[in-house]
Amino acid sequence: MLSIVVAVVVTLLIAVPVSVAAATSYHKKVVETKIGNADEKAREIIDAALKTAEAKKREGLLEIKEESIRTKNEIDKEIKERRAEVQRSERRVQQKEENIDKKTDAMEKKEAALAAKEEELGKLKTEVSKLNEQRVQELERISGLTSEQAKDYLLKTVEDEVKHETAIMIKEMESRAKEEADKKAKEYVVTAIQKCAADHVSETTISVVQLPNDEMKGRIIGREGRNIRTLETMTGVDLIIDDTPEAVILSGFDPIRREVARIALEKLIVDGRIHPARIEEMVEKAQKEVEVMIKEEGEAATLEVGVHGIHPELVRLLGKMKFRTSYGQNALKHSIEVSQLSGLLAAEMGLDVRMAKRAGLLHDIGKAVDHEMEGSHIQLGVELCRKYKEGAVVINSVESHHGDVEPQSLIACLVQAADTISAARPGARRETIETYTSRLKQLEEITNNFKGVDKSFAIQAGREVRVMVVPEQISDSDMVLLARDLSKQIEAELEYPGQIKVNVIRESRVIDYAK
Repeated sequence: MLSIVVAVVVTLLIAVPVSVAAATSYHKKVVETKIGNADEKAREIIDAALKTAEAKKREGLLEIKEESIRTKNEIDKEIKERRAEVQRSERRVQQKEENIDKKTDAMEKKEAALAAKEEELGKLKTEVSKLNEQRVQELERISGLTSEQAKDYLLKTVEDEVKHETAIMIKEMESRAKEEADKKAKEYVVTAIQKCAADHVSETTISVVQLPNDEMKGRIIGREGRNIRTLETMTGVDLIIDDTPEAVILSGFDPIRREVARIALEKLIVDGRIHPARIEEMVEKAQKEVEVMIKEEGEAATLEVGVHGIHPELVRLLGKMKFRTSYGQNALKHSIEVSQLSGLLAAEMGLDVRMAKRAGLLHDIGKAVDHEMEGSHIQLGVELCRKYKEGAVVINSVESHHGDVEPQSLIACLVQAADTISAARPGARRETIETYTSRLKQLEEITNNFKGVDKSFAIQAGREVRVMVVPEQISDSDMVLLARDLSKQIEAELEYPGQIKVNVIRESRVIDYAK
């Protein structure tokens, strides 16, 4: 048994290596065969790639040759066109040169002809000058005057005639201008009003009241117009009921009356009962409301600037200034602005800020009553401040803020400056006394420099200059020209507001004594 096992083991030991060797040999052959096949496929792929590359190379060369041929043809074509264009340009240049040569020849001929004519003219001028000398000598012999004497005499005669005719013409033109001045001025003013009054009137003289419907217009008019007459009589405002849909226009120059009419009419529209008795009742209520509004506006102004202790009547007048405008500027807003500016300036200078604000707020208080009482707003303002026991500083500030009197305190000067800053209206800029006297002196110097002027006096604060002339040197006709020349000289050399009247006076006196 053991021997069998041993034999089997030995057999296995011998058979396993043999089978392994055989298998290894077989696998080696298979691998070699696959490698050979792969080499062949690789050679085939390389050959195919080379053939494809060769074909593409040939195709690329062909395309390059074709492109080069096309480019060459295009270049040849462009060269031919350029040559043709160059040839045409050469022909044009040649033609121009030929034309220039022809023109040059013509110019040379013309120059030669002109030279000949110039020479001929020179000879003629010489002959004319000789003839003129002979004529002058003959005239001097006949007249007994030299040429210079005759020229002076002729010029003087012509000058006198021209002066006389010019003076007559200027007088005629001035008289004609004076005759037409009023007419033209009215036309200009009317034209200006027609052009610019629409916006101004709509802002300052009318108010518009909206209606719920157009049927309300008939109720406002009333039977035979009794309602509208009552409303106009009670308020003093004109009611314009035109084609404007659902609106009534209130027209009047008094803004307070117009405000009363507006409030009353709005109340009547809301109430619906429109008849004379109701209209009177509503107008009275509206007047009370407006009075309350005026008082509240005045108190609001004093609170805004921080000024207290003002008399209640002055506060009420301040409130009325809300409905007053001056040169398009609301008077109350202007007063508030002047008060604030005066306070700021006083603070910078270390003065009494409250007093400066008080003076600035009340400086235009006269405008609240200037449409009810006679006098300028400055005079009325001074009277009101004195009536309601304002201090001397405030009164002087009101009196001097337009330069009518001299300011007596620094606060008055500050109010004047603040008013100038805020107002921005013609005449706001003030002149110093040095500028004023310098202008008067220059005015007299300009007039004294003219020939024939004896004395001159600047009067009427520089708005007129009276010129006394020497009667022996200046005639009546010369006076017109002298006045004109003086006016032109003043306009050219001086800067002044308004206009300056030039008054030339010629006076002759004869004195004798009875013995």
